[in-house]
Amino acid sequence: MPHERSGNLVLYGALGANVGIAVAKFVASAITGSSSMLTEGVHSLVDSANQMLLLYGQKRARRPPDAAHPFGYGRELYFWAFIVAILIFAGGAGLSVYEGLDHVRHPEPLRDPTVAYVVLVVGAALEGASWAIAVRAFDSGRRGRRWWESIRQSKDPANFIVLFEDSAALIGLALAGAGIWASHHYGDPRLDGIASIAIGLVLAGVAMLLAREAKGLLIGESADATIIATVWRLLDAQPGITAVNHVRTVHTSPDAVFVAISADFADDLPMGKAELLIEALEAKMKAALPELTSIYIRPERRQDALIQRRPVEAEG
Repeated sequence: MPHERSGNLVLYGALGANVGIAVAKFVASAITGSSSMLTEGVHSLVDSANQMLLLYGQKRARRPPDAAHPFGYGRELYFWAFIVAILIFAGGAGLSVYEGLDHVRHPEPLRDPTVAYVVLVVGAALEGASWAIAVRAFDSGRRGRRWWESIRQSKDPANFIVLFEDSAALIGLALAGAGIWASHHYGDPRLDGIASIAIGLVLAGVAMLLAREAKGLLIGESADATIIATVWRLLDAQPGITAVNHVRTVHTSPDAVFVAISADFADDLPMGKAELLIEALEAKMKAALPELTSIYIRPERRQDALIQRRPVEAEG
């Protein structure tokens, strides 16, 4: 729930900023004839659609488990995050490069850029505010890790997607401003088209990065190393367990983790006591780690677990 509230704040803040900026950029493009400004308008429009898709994904992901999806629908959010990456690549990067190439081939006469500069300044202020909200939300969940490591380990796509989008938007605004200034300073409107191409390339890079992260979440990523270490510690401290064969985890949503455990129980432990031991273990784990929504503990002899593991290791 904390991740969801934080994600909603980030998404609504970004959505409000992008809708207003998109309208202003399209108006400025119509007045000035700037290709890079038109590209930035498309960029903001695509970003607005992205935030709406992520909000829709969050709503769909909140549906409770049912017979068809016993672990819930949390990973549907990861599907929409992947769609967002595709949309950025096709709708943002593709159209930006196309518009830039068209403007280079068929440059339009230069017009007064004053309106464009005003829109760029206002856009930078709004995007900067949205970026600050995204940074604050993402920073609160870093837990002392470095930024890039936190992005790779993050299980909540809403935060890091908006962070990347806003970062790309600020870079795009700088490129658009440079393109407009250069085209007027050197009297060559084609430079504005080159700026549009550069914006498209930035968006393509962001889209590929987001697609890679979203794909990992969609396929299924393990829980944070600290969560796994805590599970191991609780198991090792439990009398009646002689060895832990493996602890395997997967995120079923940003705040929900399924854990499967194979453990060797003491040979003299009666079945009834083993069942009570498993129930006690599950209670301890959920108390220590509320994100463990599903726990499966399998009693398995150490020798049997090693025999089953060898063929897999040989293939690897």
